[in-house]
Amino acid sequence: MRALQVSNRNSYRGELVDAAEPLPRAGQVLVRVRYSSLNYKDALAITGRGRIVRKLPLIAGIDLAGEVLDAGTAPFSRGAQVLATGCGLGEEHDGGYCEVATVAAAHVIPLPRDLTLREAMILGTAGFTAALCLEQMERNAQTPELGDIVVTGASGGVGSIAVAIFSQRGYRVLAVSDKRDRHTWLQQLGAEKIFTTSQLLEHSSAPLTSVRWGGGVDNLGGTYLTALLKATALHGNVACVGLAASATLNSTVFPHILRGVNLLGISSNNCPHSQRGRLWQRLATELKPRQLDMLGGKEITLADLPAAAEQMLARKTSKRILVRVTK
Repeated sequence: MRALQVSNRNSYRGELVDAAEPLPRAGQVLVRVRYSSLNYKDALAITGRGRIVRKLPLIAGIDLAGEVLDAGTAPFSRGAQVLATGCGLGEEHDGGYCEVATVAAAHVIPLPRDLTLREAMILGTAGFTAALCLEQMERNAQTPELGDIVVTGASGGVGSIAVAIFSQRGYRVLAVSDKRDRHTWLQQLGAEKIFTTSQLLEHSSAPLTSVRWGGGVDNLGGTYLTALLKATALHGNVACVGLAASATLNSTVFPHILRGVNLLGISSNNCPHSQRGRLWQRLATELKPRQLDMLGGKEITLADLPAAAEQMLARKTSKRILVRVTK
C-alpha cells in the first residue's frame, strides 16, 4: 500500500513509500482509509520542523475516515463507516496517511448518520477542537450575554470552524486575521467584525485593560493570548488552542484574580472517548456548520502532502485541506 511515512532516512521528513498492509492485533480495527486532512501538527511532522512523531518510522496523519475491513472482537461490522482523530495517531501510532490503517478500537468513532466521510474530514481534528472549545467554555458558564467572542488565527482550520460554530450558537464573533484576502470569507462564515493582530494589541500595554469582549478562542499564543486575557469580561473564558505565533505566555494574575477570567487549556488529542463520541454527534447535528462546503478547500493526494505541508507552514494556504487517500 502507499503511505506517507516519517523516518530518519530523509532528515525526519515525510516521504511517500510502498509499505506492507498492516495486520490488526487484538483490540485493533483495520480501516480502508478514504479521506484524511492536513493539520498544522501534520505539517510540522511531515517537514521535520517539529518533533511530533514519537517513534520512527511512523505513518503520519492525525485524522482518518473510512470503512472497516476487519474489526476482530471490536463491536464494529465489516463495511461500517468510521472515523478517528487525535488519540496519538500520527504521533505515537501509525496515522491516517495510508491506504489501510490499524487503529485501536477504543479510538474509533462510528461515523454519525448525518455526516459523510468527506464532511467528517473537512471538520477533522480542527472542527473537533473548535467544538471542544465551545463545549468547555459553555460548561464554564460562557453565554452570548457575556459579550463578543474573539477568535485569533481565524483564517486557519480551528479558527475558521470556530467562527462558524460560535456564530451559529448566537455569539457575536470578532475574527482576528492578517490575511486581508480572507476577510470577506470570514464574514460569510459568520464573523461580525474582523481586525488584524496589530489592532488586537492596541491599548494592551497595561497589566489589565478595559473590557472589550466576553471571551475568546486563541490559536496564536504569546502576546496575543496575553492581550485576550487582559480585555476579557468578568467571569469570561479564553480557550487556549494553539501556538502558531508563540509557545510562550507572559502575563499577570490580574485578569484572573480581579475579573475571574478563566484560561481553559484545550487538548483534543486527549479528550475522553465518551466525550469524543458525543461531541462528534453534536458536530453532525446542531454544531454542523451551515457553510461546511465553504470551509473545505482543495482536495489533494498523498503525493501532494509534502508540498502542501511546506505551504501551510509558510502561511500560504487557506481553508481546510482534504486528503483523498483512496477512491
